[in-house]
Amino acid sequence: MRTLDLELLRALDAIARHSTFAAAAEHLHKTQSAVTQQMQRLEAEVGSSLFEKQGRGKRLTVQGEQLLAYARRMLALNDQALQSVGRLESSPRLRIGSPHDVADTLLPSLLSRFVRALPELQMTIEVGRSPFLMDALREGRLDLTISTRFDDSLPGVRLRTSPTVWICAHDFIYVPGTPVPLVLADEPSLFRKLSLDALSEAGIPWRVRFLAPTLAAIRAGVRAGLGITGRSIELADGGMRVLGANEGLPPLPEAHYYLYAHPTKASGAARRLFEDLDGVSLRFGPLPAA
Repeated sequence: MRTLDLELLRALDAIARHSTFAAAAEHLHKTQSAVTQQMQRLEAEVGSSLFEKQGRGKRLTVQGEQLLAYARRMLALNDQALQSVGRLESSPRLRIGSPHDVADTLLPSLLSRFVRALPELQMTIEVGRSPFLMDALREGRLDLTISTRFDDSLPGVRLRTSPTVWICAHDFIYVPGTPVPLVLADEPSLFRKLSLDALSEAGIPWRVRFLAPTLAAIRAGVRAGLGITGRSIELADGGMRVLGANEGLPPLPEAHYYLYAHPTKASGAARRLFEDLDGVSLRFGPLPAA
C-alpha cells in the first residue's frame, strides 16, 4: 500500500492556511516552483486533482478539501508522536499576557484552544494593564499578549469587540445635569481617555471622585457607590448596572481586544499557536487596520 509523504501534506496545509502558493512558499522557506512541484507529486500520489482555477488564483477541489482534513490530523499526530519521544521541544513553553478585564472571560477559551493544540504546553500567564503588557511584549518578556491597544507595527489579530458602557453600583443614583462623578484608572488608560473624550465632546461636566491603579480597585470604587466608570461590558456584574442615554450620558466607542505576538522573539510554540489561530505567518507583517 502506498504511503503519503508528510512533507507534501505539510505543503498542502500551508497553501490552505496562507491562501496562495507564493505565501505558502515563503512560510515553508521554499520557492513557489518547488511548492508547485510538491503539489503535482501529491496529486500523482492520490490520483486526483487537488486544485481548480478561481479567477487568477486556485482553490481546493472537493477531493483537495477531503485530503486536507486527513492531512491536518496526520500532521498533528506526527507532531505529537515526535514530541512524546523528545524529538520536538520536550516542554513547549508560552509566556502570555492578558488585561484584568478579560482574564476570566476571553483568556480561558484562548488557553483551552492552545492546550488542545499542544497538550504538553507549559504556560506562564501575566495579568496586568494593556500598556504595560505591550511593553513586556516589545521587550521580549512575553511571547503573546491580549491588549486593547491597536498597534500595526506588531503581528496581531482581533479576538473580540465588546461594547463600552457606563457602569455604576446597582443602587447608585446619578442626577443628570450635575458633574459626573467618575471612578477612573490612573494613566495610561484607554478607557479613561474614551470616557473623558466622550463627556467633553458632549459638553457634560465631570469630576474625578476615585482614581485607581488597578481594575480590582475600580470595581471596589464602583461597588462602593463612589461614582461611574466607562469600561467594557466585561466589568459589569450582579452588583452593578449600566447607564445610558436615558440618564443623559453619551455613547462610548466599542473596545477591541487584540492578540499580539513578538515578531522575532516568540517561542516556537507561541509562533505555531499564533499562526494556527490567525492562519498567517508572523512574517507576513502587521494586522490590517481595524
